[in-house]
Amino acid sequence: MPEKSEKNGRLNVIASLRKLISEGVYAPGERLKELHVAERLQVSRMPVRLAFRTLEQEGLLQKTGTRGYVVRQFSEEDVLCAVEVRGALEGLAARRLAEQGVTEEVGAQLRDCLSRGEALLEKGHLVKADIEVWATLNQEFHRAIVGATGSRVIHDAIARNDHLPFASADSIVIDDAALDREYGKLRMAHAQHQLVFQALSRGEGARAEMLMREHAYIGLRYGTLFGLGEVGRTSETT
Repeated sequence: MPEKSEKNGRLNVIASLRKLISEGVYAPGERLKELHVAERLQVSRMPVRLAFRTLEQEGLLQKTGTRGYVVRQFSEEDVLCAVEVRGALEGLAARRLAEQGVTEEVGAQLRDCLSRGEALLEKGHLVKADIEVWATLNQEFHRAIVGATGSRVIHDAIARNDHLPFASADSIVIDDAALDREYGKLRMAHAQHQLVFQALSRGEGARAEMLMREHAYIGLRYGTLFGLGEVGRTSETT
């Protein structure tokens, strides 16, 4: 239990920092200090330190000196291009998997992710703890599809692209102050997961590719449909 609680705490800090950066609370070029961030989020310095490393890998922070981090400058076009690239790569992975056939093991992994997603959403609303649950199952769903292709080329290309701001499947921004509206966005994301799995199971390569390409935009463009802001605008360079 302590290990799980510690992991959830780290994910909470990552999600909170990601949201603050996307909203421009921490501006491009601004230096982040562990102590100040820890005090703001009311956590210890350790999860903040780990969150800094994760967000550096996601391309949101840039290391300066031996221990310092600054918010990386990026434009809306940078974010859009990175998301388009991820959609193309994951779409390719989905098409190849549909064409080669989903194994029983991979099918079980994907169904488990769908079951956990349905269990999370069936109560009709979100609570703050659901953010970590969704982040984990979403990551597993995407990684299962890419990993099942057996293509090191696709895997490595996605890994490189994940270092760009808001490009990875893990970096979806969920506003814990607007969980009523975020519920609609996650319900749509879950429906897209279901459709992707359906296409994969039926060997519909072109459809699976199209669905994965569109699914990449869930965090970038779908928020406005539910009264939420768009990701990537506030950190645009001038």
